[in-house]
Amino acid sequence: MTTTRRGLITVVATAGAAVPLSACGGSQEPADPAEPVRVPAAEVPEGGGVVKDGVVVTQPSAGEYKAFDASCPHQGCAVDEVTTRAIICPCHGSEFDPRSGDMTKGPATEGLGERSVTVEGDDVVVSGA
Repeated sequence: MTTTRRGLITVVATAGAAVPLSACGGSQEPADPAEPVRVPAAEVPEGGGVVKDGVVVTQPSAGEYKAFDASCPHQGCAVDEVTTRAIICPCHGSEFDPRSGDMTKGPATEGLGERSVTVEGDDVVVSGA
């Protein structure tokens, strides 16, 4: 069988049509609020935080935990870095306050959705807002 250029382009174009694309790259579905996310408290550094299973868990001060949706409200890209000063979206540089989830640097125009947090034993349990 001989493959022509037109045939190859058709195959590639058809195969590509089935691949979902994200305008923001690296997008991650937020965790289902009905399903709690458990994060070992030992994994959440004081003054910082972690991103896991579609949520961000921060520990602004010892024993105080906050949680937010990891989906950036700008275009849905998953935030992926938490520092002492910001939760950072890698796609377009939006930044959010780790204490409140409020937007501190655009292009996002609103903050991250807040989630409920409880501590159960050695775990931080995140559930719906």
